[in-house]
Amino acid sequence: MSLLDRSPPLDSVISLLHLPSERNCDRCASLDTTQSLHFTAAVYMRDADIDHDHAVLHFFVRVSSKTLVLHVTADSTVGSIIARISSVTGVTSTDHRLIYRNRMLSEGSTLAECAIEKDTTLHLTCRLWSSRFPRSWQVLDEMLSAITDMLALGDPDGKGIPSVVSLVKKFLAMTPKMEDDAVGHFQVFISAKAHIAFVKLYLSQFKQIRAIGKEVIFLFFTWNSLYLSKPAFLQCTPILFEFCKLLAGTVGRMDSLYISCRSALGSLLVSQDRKFYLNETRDMVTKLYPFVAELSEANFMFTSEKSYLASDRVIDFSNFLKALRLAIRGWLGGEGSVPESMYKSPLYMCEEWATVLHALFLKLLEKVDQGLDNVDQFMILNTAATIDSELVRWSNILPILRECHNFAKIYENTGQLLHAVLLARKVPLNALIKHVGRSEDQRWLLKFKDITDFETRKKLVMMLFPDRSSVFQEFHEMLIDRPQLLNESFEYIGQAEASALRGELYVVFKNEEATGPGVLREWFRLVCHAIFNPQTVLFLSCPNNPRRFFPNPGSVVDPLHLKYFSFVGRVIALALMHKIQIGITFDRVFFLQLSGKTITLEDIQDADPFLYMSCKKILEMDDEILDSDVLGLTFVREIESLDSHRTLELCPGGMKIVVNSRNRKEYVALLIRNCFVTSIAEQIHHFSQGFSDIFSEAKLHKLFFRSLDVEDFNQLLGGSDDAINVNDWKAHTEYGGYQEKDCQISWFWKIVEDMQDDQKRTLLYFWTSLRHLPVEGFGGLSSKLLISKTLNSQNRLPTSQTCFYSLYLPQYSSISVMHDKIQLITQEHVSCSFGMS
Repeated sequence: MSLLDRSPPLDSVISLLHLPSERNCDRCASLDTTQSLHFTAAVYMRDADIDHDHAVLHFFVRVSSKTLVLHVTADSTVGSIIARISSVTGVTSTDHRLIYRNRMLSEGSTLAECAIEKDTTLHLTCRLWSSRFPRSWQVLDEMLSAITDMLALGDPDGKGIPSVVSLVKKFLAMTPKMEDDAVGHFQVFISAKAHIAFVKLYLSQFKQIRAIGKEVIFLFFTWNSLYLSKPAFLQCTPILFEFCKLLAGTVGRMDSLYISCRSALGSLLVSQDRKFYLNETRDMVTKLYPFVAELSEANFMFTSEKSYLASDRVIDFSNFLKALRLAIRGWLGGEGSVPESMYKSPLYMCEEWATVLHALFLKLLEKVDQGLDNVDQFMILNTAATIDSELVRWSNILPILRECHNFAKIYENTGQLLHAVLLARKVPLNALIKHVGRSEDQRWLLKFKDITDFETRKKLVMMLFPDRSSVFQEFHEMLIDRPQLLNESFEYIGQAEASALRGELYVVFKNEEATGPGVLREWFRLVCHAIFNPQTVLFLSCPNNPRRFFPNPGSVVDPLHLKYFSFVGRVIALALMHKIQIGITFDRVFFLQLSGKTITLEDIQDADPFLYMSCKKILEMDDEILDSDVLGLTFVREIESLDSHRTLELCPGGMKIVVNSRNRKEYVALLIRNCFVTSIAEQIHHFSQGFSDIFSEAKLHKLFFRSLDVEDFNQLLGGSDDAINVNDWKAHTEYGGYQEKDCQISWFWKIVEDMQDDQKRTLLYFWTSLRHLPVEGFGGLSSKLLISKTLNSQNRLPTSQTCFYSLYLPQYSSISVMHDKIQLITQEHVSCSFGMS
């Protein structure tokens, strides 16, 4: 055993047993009880005649690897020797004792009186005020003693040396469950300087001892339920700070153990609650910003065309940056960002980290700009095929760009710099987003509508929906009776658990054999047609656009109308998630409220052209004419419904308030609000609830609508309303059994070219179960269409397998025969009766 130095430098001997003084004892130490904590001094007496009072005795006091020599006489008292040892070693305590042969020596007795023999060992004992964690100290005492012996012998398996790894696991396993107690338990570890001892093991020249050092350090940043609970694991954060500091100063920041420790620290930091950052805001900021600076420098390499940035390095950067933002927010009092004067003005007495980090942000943003410029040049100089295959090499720019966005939140007015870069590099940025896989990391880009194009926004919002391929569950099966389509669909969709709808849907119509994606597309079209049918009274169509709908205030006539609106919300979200265009679009008064925006006069133009023109005339009318009360208007709304008439005040006392030139804007605003907001508020609320059910996080549905314009949304849901392009159709059609030059194929396309657009859509529906194509046209479908030769008689009609976009065309002998057969299947009542799934 060794007497330890209280504060040894890292490059000298590491103490084995650090026993705190009263000042360093843990904060909740008891003042009225004592606990004996032992460490020893090897005190050897040689060449001394203890029978003579004035004989000189030589004490060899072993302190770790050092040996100190004390010269005393036989008539020296025990108390004076204790004082000499304390003075020389620096070990201070209010209560020391010397033990000889299990007997405590009286401080007033001389060595001669104590009858100490030659070549014997005395033990110096220190008594301290007791700790709340005596067992923690006890295990650490044993652990550190074992480490000292191991380092001294250079042998991890030395006889009598306890297993250090086992003792560390024992220490972790005894971590209290209560948070405050766990904090104290780990504070004992730091107070005992055990982290220094562990690093000493890792620095050993002996391979086996070095491996043990690595293993015991790893135990503190790899959570294992056998040793540590998750809440207790979070309290290891201060220890990891110490490990990182020691490892960086010894083995360096490129060492694999340091990198692992840094990653573990970053993960722990982002798992902490805000209280953690509020307790020590200033200290936490100064602790964290060197890590952010270090990782910023490491991430600068990504601008090289051939460099691939390690994802774990980006994750580390993200974790420390998030932790730093929380710490700075706490430092600022909970909200806001670092003011511009603090990091720019030379007269401002600012913190060092503020200017250093701002400079790092500017440098990182510059590197991102260079990287996007490289992408732009690559796209200019290469073909589309090369771009598609090689653009992934720059995909590491996106996560760094995301961190620039997070970085910009720290400083006032820096978001404008980021936006300027994004705007200048929008072409390569959009190209990169389209070529990366599914990820939540790009959600932040949804707020930049002026930077992203429709295809990019489409990809980003579609990633908000659950990934059906990752949902491991049974299909949600529906057996639908066509005559009861709406009612049965309401039961299957409206009454189901929301989680059951986030995977795949499986639809079968009663007494029909067809199954598969084609049937699902048909079901979506039919159920949406029923939902938006005027006879259902749930929605109204715009007078000048029968495909454009908004909720019907009169839906209250159906007592189940609110449940049906929740059902409709689910159906619309499912159609979007399954990428099925249903030919239905939403009017602005509907979509804007789903986006949380205010309805203005210009927004009602399509929903109610008559009211729009009336309000516009009121606003534009000459003041004198309006003030003459020629219109006879007051702040009321006249409502006609089901042969009844009622008057509704737009505000309290509205019937007595005459509309004039001073209040006409308020009148128009209240009238619009009553007609298109208040009257359908409940319907929209229930639709939103149903729509949000399909998302794994309810808040995502709000982000979905806020990220799109009404035109974007309608293109996603309704598809293209343009006339079908036959050349595009041909370009995305393949042949089975036929060649493109065969006469039957030439006849087929000649017949299609001569069709009216409605006939083309009916043929397309027969072939694919789709009436409306994506905005991208046939290229937006999941696969190409197929025309296959069938050996059926020429008297047979063509058939289809809609799930595979396959049309089975008999080998007709003439164009006239083919024309008659195709004309037949393009009749509305026939196109739904032939074909397979």
